[in-house]
Amino acid sequence: MDEFHSPPVVEIDPSENLSTLLAGRVQSKPDAPLIEHKATPDGPWQSITAREFDARVVAVAKGLVARGVEPGQSVGIMSRTRYEWTLLDFAIWAAGAVPVPLYETSSAEQVEWILTDADVRLLVVETSELATTVEQVRPKAPHLGDVLVLDDGAVDMLVRDGQEVAETEITRRRALATTADVATIIYTSGTTGRPKGAELTHGNFVSLTRNAVAKLGEKVCPPGSRTLLFMPLAHVFARFIEVLVIPAGAVLGHTPDTKNLLADLGTFQPTFILSVPRVFEKVYNSSEQKAAAGGKRGIFQRAAKTAIVYSRALDTPGGPGPWLKLQHKVADVLVLSKLRKALGGRAEWAISGGAPLGERLGHFYRGVGLQVLEGYGLTETTAPVSVNLPDATKIGTVGPPLPGLALRVAPDGEILAKGDGVFLGYHNNTEATQAAFEDGWFRTGDLGSMDEDGFVRITGRKKEIIVTAGGKNVAPAVLEDRLRGHPLVSQVVVVGDEKPFIGALITLDAEALPGWLSTHGLPEMDVATAGENPEVRAALDRAVDRTNQAVSRAESIRRYTVLTTDFTVENDYLTPSMKVKRSLVISDFTAQIEELYANVGDHDHS
Repeated sequence: MDEFHSPPVVEIDPSENLSTLLAGRVQSKPDAPLIEHKATPDGPWQSITAREFDARVVAVAKGLVARGVEPGQSVGIMSRTRYEWTLLDFAIWAAGAVPVPLYETSSAEQVEWILTDADVRLLVVETSELATTVEQVRPKAPHLGDVLVLDDGAVDMLVRDGQEVAETEITRRRALATTADVATIIYTSGTTGRPKGAELTHGNFVSLTRNAVAKLGEKVCPPGSRTLLFMPLAHVFARFIEVLVIPAGAVLGHTPDTKNLLADLGTFQPTFILSVPRVFEKVYNSSEQKAAAGGKRGIFQRAAKTAIVYSRALDTPGGPGPWLKLQHKVADVLVLSKLRKALGGRAEWAISGGAPLGERLGHFYRGVGLQVLEGYGLTETTAPVSVNLPDATKIGTVGPPLPGLALRVAPDGEILAKGDGVFLGYHNNTEATQAAFEDGWFRTGDLGSMDEDGFVRITGRKKEIIVTAGGKNVAPAVLEDRLRGHPLVSQVVVVGDEKPFIGALITLDAEALPGWLSTHGLPEMDVATAGENPEVRAALDRAVDRTNQAVSRAESIRRYTVLTTDFTVENDYLTPSMKVKRSLVISDFTAQIEELYANVGDHDHS
């Protein structure tokens, strides 16, 4: 099959916008909790009802009006994920304006580009350090007015400023936007070139969230549902979740620092988790290391294998047999229940997006008791365009299109999307907008296939396809995602364009390395030394061999090199959404790549 349409379950009134979405929540559950937040990292979770949150939104919106923000103007938010981010988002919408997120990790050059391209008139930053970064570029952003600092009481300041503004002005402004109007401009972090500002409408968010709630329904979001947001709100996935909880009737929490994530999961106790595969990989790897440190590696690995086998059996006509059920019960007592406890103890569902999760992890978590619904989407599709459903899951796929969306596989394998979640176009960039569409369908740039039920498999990025000297087309994502699942590995870039075979650049995970060395009876060593260590190399050899089992011999990794430099946001090899800037890596590590093909070393997998 090459095309699948999923009709909307909920029809949206053209006069609706994100403020009416919040008004609906206030009307239906005024005194039930909407948000829980912590005043200090170690403090208790404090509950805010829908009515209280709405009142705070209005008070901050009045402050924005007092500061001169006009309907349709852009207001920037540059901060980590925290309660004030969500408060500001809804306040900017209430003032009739357009929130524009900036990553707090952005360089001065990126900040300058977004401030000028989006014509940001007022900016709220998290810290005085970020305000200093902005001051460097202020002369080149002449329309930028106030820069307020959250840590210096920006929210309280706005509330004080707005005391003289009539509430009727906010009521008027809240009704201005329709489904067709721009709700936000999100700049795609882009692995090449300048970020492009994707214009997402009020209709994109309202239609997609309402239909997602209707489709995922009572199973994922029953009454009392809670989720903890720890992904950056500058990224479309987290932003979608921030809006989704409103019609879902769920409670939202925020974790600014992922170092506190496990502790916050334990105290917040989410019922569903939304994350990227890297977090699920980290939880698995750190759990294995913890078990190994206590001399229980074998017990953990047997329990993990049982969880995977049990999950696979759930997809067979007969289901798990009595012996497997017993094994699974024992594994649960010894290991799996502890993993559920580490995630807060109440989570039954997770939604994973941003990159492929992989079948092994999908089955592992389902065997643990956490069903991971893998989905797929982009900034330009307001996050999810497809997702596996509670009653219709095929592990290894990203599910069928959500209601109101359609997907098509072009003759060259590219996935095309159309429907309620697809963006208006790129801000101030008609040329890029025209290039992004083909006969009304958005060209995702991703390659994949679709089965007869509309379930989609993503196989790689169109622009990243490697063509070897022998003419073999290789999708690097398949290899990279599998190899990155090893606890020692941080990042992988597969190479081999116009070369005789496929190679790989591997970076080691500096955080995981000490634990891995300890559990393998090896002394402490730095990343550079570990990259040359025979036992570390042997472990990587085995990981590469396992990775190669997923592909044909012509597509397999034959040689690899371990770099001493990891790819991070700070050194600009990763985008803020944690995607590797492949072209920059290949350009900067040309010497190491050429060496792969110059000398046949001990680590040749030919």
